[in-house]
Amino acid sequence: MAEQSGEKSQEATPHRKEQAREQGQVAYSQDLGSAGLLIVGMLLLRSYGEEVVRVTGTFMRYQLSTVGPLSADSTNIIAQSQTLVQTLGSTLLPIVGLLALAGVLSSVFQVGFLFVPERLTPDIKRLNPISGLSRILSLTGAMKLGFGMFKVAIVSVVAASVLYLHYEEVVYASTFSVRELAPFMINLALTTALWVGIALFTLALFDFAYQKWKHNQDLMMTRQEIVDEMKNMQGDPQVIARRRAVQRQMALNRMGDKVPQADVVVTNPTELAIAIQYKHEEMAAPIVLAKGAGVLAQRIRRLALEHNIPVVERKPLAQLLYKEVEPGHPIPDDSYAAVAEVLAYVYQLQGKKPPLPRAA
Repeated sequence: MAEQSGEKSQEATPHRKEQAREQGQVAYSQDLGSAGLLIVGMLLLRSYGEEVVRVTGTFMRYQLSTVGPLSADSTNIIAQSQTLVQTLGSTLLPIVGLLALAGVLSSVFQVGFLFVPERLTPDIKRLNPISGLSRILSLTGAMKLGFGMFKVAIVSVVAASVLYLHYEEVVYASTFSVRELAPFMINLALTTALWVGIALFTLALFDFAYQKWKHNQDLMMTRQEIVDEMKNMQGDPQVIARRRAVQRQMALNRMGDKVPQADVVVTNPTELAIAIQYKHEEMAAPIVLAKGAGVLAQRIRRLALEHNIPVVERKPLAQLLYKEVEPGHPIPDDSYAAVAEVLAYVYQLQGKKPPLPRAA
């Protein structure tokens, strides 16, 4: 009944998933990237924050204590700008660069390398207040609101827990001087933010798992959609079957003309059959007249028996010739010795002098 009503109960095909990916429909959690950046940022500030403060403070003291030329000419402005960029850039660039790298890696971790130019095109429909209000009041909007309130509650609990663990230090901080209080407050703020980031990152992992599940659910297909997709990609199954039948019949007809001209048929013993011909006066090397597997191999063996053509079982040789040689082409160099042995055996059975390939 579910299939008859068109319910999407089938897993999405690889083609459907690739189409969705090309359109930018992927499982993505914004919270995961934001939480990751928060953690990386806090770790960088804990590691390099003191150096940034030191360099910035030294630069500011130098600028405020040094009386330079008061002229506003372009040379003085360019020199001051270069000094500012070199000083702050050498300190802040590693931090900004690592944050940018973390942001890129968070996106690559979720969706891989993906570029969709259509997503950059402005969409006027998104400016429609009615559709925007419908998105807010939808079930998805309600779930996002509930999850956001839950995150606020988690952040509050984590921040309160960190402060509670440092309760005695916070109380004792009332006796600190300004020089001692500033590092303590900064370190406490960074520690609290780091633990908040870890909590948000943990929640973001669950959100990412939910987004992947929801994405797969949105891509589910009906049986009819799968059938239609197969028809569009490969054509009508009946037409394909008819085409294959015609091709098989044409191959059988060609075999009916070629196999009777062969000197020997090499088999595998039942799965493969290769018809070989060698005319010493006309050919530099034996050639493969026909080859086949399964039904075609049975046809070749039957034709060989009907025309008194020897059938020799050589499994490695049959596999090599079937894999590497197309009908009408000579055998490869590394098969000369094996084919010559088969021909010598056949001609010995027939009481004839075995002709050896000239290339051998």
